[in-house]
Amino acid sequence: MARVAVIGEPLRIYGYGLAGAVLCPVSDQEQAARAWQDLPGDVAVAVLTASAARWLASDIASRPDVLRVLLPEAAESAEAGPGRPG
Repeated sequence: MARVAVIGEPLRIYGYGLAGAVLCPVSDQEQAARAWQDLPGDVAVAVLTASAARWLASDIASRPDVLRVLLPEAAESAEAGPGRPG
């Protein structure tokens, strides 16, 4: 059975562990490259944070069998609205 891996900054990815994803917390390009190289062979989908995708830009081609999915960027700030300063 194929699995899903999530690669990126720890605070952005830990929730995916609840769904059974393989978690690969990384904080820089070196860690991201190591996580990508060490993905288990049964990983079919890799969910990447925007930073992880940038860090892995040159490594992604090494695993063409893995479907990559990019997480949306985290919101910079909340929208102004009732009860919120604008």
